Amino acid sequence: MTFTEQLAAAWQRNDSLLCVGLDPDPGKLPLSMTGTGGAIFSFCREIVDATADLVCAFKPQIAYFAAQRAEDQLEQLIAYIHDAHPGIPVILDAKRGDIGSTAQQYAIEAFERYRADAVTVNPYMGLDSLEPYLAYPDRGVIVLCRTSNPGGSDVQFLPVDGKPVYQVVAEAAATRWNTNGQMALVVGATFPAEIAKVREIVGDMPLLIPGIGAQGGDIEATVRAGRTGAGAGMMINSSRAILYASREKDFAAAARNVALQTREIINRFPAAIRPPHAWPQASLRTSSSRPRIAYSAAWRRICCRSPRKRCVSILVVMRLLQPKHTMPTGFSGVPPVGPATPVIDSATWARLLSRAPSAMARATSSLTAP
Repeated sequence: MTFTEQLAAAWQRNDSLLCVGLDPDPGKLPLSMTGTGGAIFSFCREIVDATADLVCAFKPQIAYFAAQRAEDQLEQLIAYIHDAHPGIPVILDAKRGDIGSTAQQYAIEAFERYRADAVTVNPYMGLDSLEPYLAYPDRGVIVLCRTSNPGGSDVQFLPVDGKPVYQVVAEAAATRWNTNGQMALVVGATFPAEIAKVREIVGDMPLLIPGIGAQGGDIEATVRAGRTGAGAGMMINSSRAILYASREKDFAAAARNVALQTREIINRFPAAIRPPHAWPQASLRTSSSRPRIAYSAAWRRICCRSPRKRCVSILVVMRLLQPKHTMPTGFSGVPPVGPATPVIDSATWARLLSRAPSAMARATSSLTAP
């Protein structure tokens, strides 16, 4: 399977957008592991085993291993993840960027030595510095775009033809660079507005999003800005908050508990509701017993509501539009795009709509005849 296929399967199988970063700091390891041989591998293995069913990816940061002369333990760790937890992609966080011949060696290091499923890269030197990674079509190439550190704005917000650099990178990654459909972008959780802008530019391309947890990113704002209409599209990374939840012997159980809580928080929030481009902006005609409605005006009113009321209001609009426009089972608040799907049975509709009659009434009154 390719990286993108593994990622999509992990999103669905584990119902998770959470990526656990493996950044083993010897000064923060559990006291029981301090000073023991192979401690970095042992620690990371315990974290992996405790959280593998809760994540969509693991992301070891190469510097934490190289600084301790533990590259062999990194090789061992990635091999262990592939063997013990097949289907969970491993992203080597290396942020490499160099001229083509050197980049070729870095690509060999990432994909042949470490056997990572994806690697983070720096696009500053242009397409030819990325091509050695793109030569591995089954691997992911995750390009730095809008990073979570405060100093990122020094370069990433410089104007280029009226656009900030990060938007230029996003456009290139979504079009001419992404020849094999293997790219993703790094966009920090500390900048939800930029996440939303990048999502608008790149469509459903996966986004690796560091910055929640210890770095203080807002999970709700991040998810609403970056989640796709299909409910996926993100690898939301958390490292320190999960890894170092405890320094006692229960560190793996504590890490699992934080990972579980983080996944649950992420899953509370749907994508921000945006009018689907596939829907017409003109008035729509319903069945003969219903008047025509001004879709655009109604949509603007709905989008001003709270998240829960938006969901109920959209249910009402969709109900009014039946049978011409129908809704799939398991509706999560985002109208479908594409061919109509089977209508929800009457009992389900009644249960959904009865939960907020006042919102239903306001939604109905917001539909105006043209």
